[in-house]
Amino acid sequence: MEDSPPSRRRLLWGATGAAGTALTAVGLPRLMRPEEKVKAAPPRPVRKTPAPAPPASPRPDRSVDYAPAFWVEACESNYMPSDRPEAYPINYVVIHLTTDVFPIMLAMFKDPTERVSAHYMISATGTRIAQCVRERDVAWHSGNVWYNHRSIGIEHEGWIDQPEYTDGMYETSAVLTATICAKYDVPVDRDHIVGHIEVPLSTHEDPGPSWNWNKYMRLVETARRRIGA
Repeated sequence: MEDSPPSRRRLLWGATGAAGTALTAVGLPRLMRPEEKVKAAPPRPVRKTPAPAPPASPRPDRSVDYAPAFWVEACESNYMPSDRPEAYPINYVVIHLTTDVFPIMLAMFKDPTERVSAHYMISATGTRIAQCVRERDVAWHSGNVWYNHRSIGIEHEGWIDQPEYTDGMYETSAVLTATICAKYDVPVDRDHIVGHIEVPLSTHEDPGPSWNWNKYMRLVETARRRIGA
């Protein structure tokens, strides 16, 4: 009796098995039969990402002596470290005029070749106050060593030949001067609040003839009364 011809299904299964054997022989994975259970791949180890390091604390700015001011330190070659008023009494406030713009003057105070500085600088509008030298240190601003040791120097942004002294600048400066006078017991008068031109041996003419001393002194006196003892 002759064998019955193989069914179509058996032929397909035979082809599949032969293909699987051939692939395995050349090193490729054999075809997986439906009845074989698929084993789950082992989970990959989870790498723990280290937490980012906290940012380094910024270096604290050197505190200003006058709260409304911001600190722009002059080069150490342009002033003398001291311990005033213990080392020298502070008896005067000297009023200056920059004869240049605010940023250039700040850059000048940072230039070690200039040999000049002031404790404070006020912008033409009175909206900015920079402190460049601590009040306890001796700024080189008046051209007179004796006065430098015993005074606070305040620069004002402006030009003698183009005076534009705003009310804001007068008022801001007056409050600063009154605060200095209150702190160091400086009398509020024209013998102790002077212009650069009035310092003995000075070669400068600032703040110039357009600076309104009467107006300025009235503002200083008013601010000093508000501050009190």
